[in-house]
Amino acid sequence: MKRLLFPLLTICFAVCITKVNAQQTASEYFEIGVNKSKAGDYIGASQAYSTAIAMNPENAASYYNRGLAKQQLKDHRGAILDFDRTIDLDPKNALAYLYRGKSKSEQDDHRSALQDYNRTIELNPEDAMAYLYRGMTRAKLLDYRRAIQDFTKVVELNPEDDKMYQAFFSRGACKSRLEDYQGSITDFTKAIDMNPKRSQSFASRGFSRLKINDFAGSIKDFDEAVKLNPEDSESYFNRGFAKTKIEDFRGAMNDYDKAIQLDPKNVRAFYGRGFCNSKLGNQKDATSDLTKAIEVDNMSIDSKVYYTGRITKKTLDELRSVVQEKSRINEFSEDRSEAYYSRGISKFKSGDGKGAILDLNKSIELNPTYAEAYFSRGLVRSSMGLQKEALQDCSNAIKLNPKYAEAYYVRGIIKHALGDENAGCYDLSRAGELGYSAAYNVIREYCN
Repeated sequence: MKRLLFPLLTICFAVCITKVNAQQTASEYFEIGVNKSKAGDYIGASQAYSTAIAMNPENAASYYNRGLAKQQLKDHRGAILDFDRTIDLDPKNALAYLYRGKSKSEQDDHRSALQDYNRTIELNPEDAMAYLYRGMTRAKLLDYRRAIQDFTKVVELNPEDDKMYQAFFSRGACKSRLEDYQGSITDFTKAIDMNPKRSQSFASRGFSRLKINDFAGSIKDFDEAVKLNPEDSESYFNRGFAKTKIEDFRGAMNDYDKAIQLDPKNVRAFYGRGFCNSKLGNQKDATSDLTKAIEVDNMSIDSKVYYTGRITKKTLDELRSVVQEKSRINEFSEDRSEAYYSRGISKFKSGDGKGAILDLNKSIELNPTYAEAYFSRGLVRSSMGLQKEALQDCSNAIKLNPKYAEAYYVRGIIKHALGDENAGCYDLSRAGELGYSAAYNVIREYCN
């Protein structure tokens, strides 16, 4: 028995030594992976971790680190599998949940990512990065209010960490989405103080300032944005829009030109440039630009003729000489109704009443609540002798905007001309009350 026991003990000892050597070798490959990751060689790191895993498939850290390397290589599907295995082996590894959530978010699986961030926070309630990522995911899911709560938590956990500028920026973006523009400006300003080299922070603050009609401040912010990122078509457009608001039409034209140069499909820039061309008297160019604003990548163009008729130049001239155009540039919506409206105005100025009617019809069809479009169509119809139709357009404009002084004025003079003097004078009086002083000249002449 003793002679049999010795060989058996020898075999056991040899096996134990082999396992130790294998374990040490796996550790060495793990360290090679760590060093390669630090050097930015994520392919080499991934290969080293794979060797370590082959030698020791129960080591959670190897899967976790390989998942991080794959994440850097944008292999998010592979990273998720590694983080899955990490969690199987180490269910309380908060960072594995955090980075698995990040890879899921990169795959647009935001709801599943949210569950991973929730789990990370359960395991480590002080992890600021988890709140940051969860906030960003909630924002993508349009849950802006709870996203703001997460970003606020990030700031509370890291009040002096300049790296947390992202939390201020993201919180500002959410506030902007909720139309809290003043609050967003405060957050964007803090983000800029922490990181003054990020163009998007200036661009976002400029947009919020634009929304509260701080056009000068907005222009300054877009100046910085395009200085930091000269290829930012959107900031050129927004700066042009702000300049248009202060009637710097030539300055705006330069910005719209640049926006279009950088992005030939920027239909809002065509719309803005067309508006400026119209204001500067370049009606041919205005019509061309506004046509592009309507047609570029627009799959719903309807070429149906909605109206044709005769234009009376004398009536047109009279209406244009009395009613002062007060049109302002509006936000360019997805339906492009503003571009049809502005092109209609430009055609109206050029004496193309038929073309103006077609564009104004289309503008109203796309946006039935567009009071200015009804009023402008009323002017054109009245110039063509279609007074009853013009009355209806003015009435529709007033229903949509009860303080539309010019619409009361035009409806008043049409009613008076059609023999309804009392109603006409009442409308003229209302126009005067609302601030359209020209109405009082007509009242003195025809209502006494």
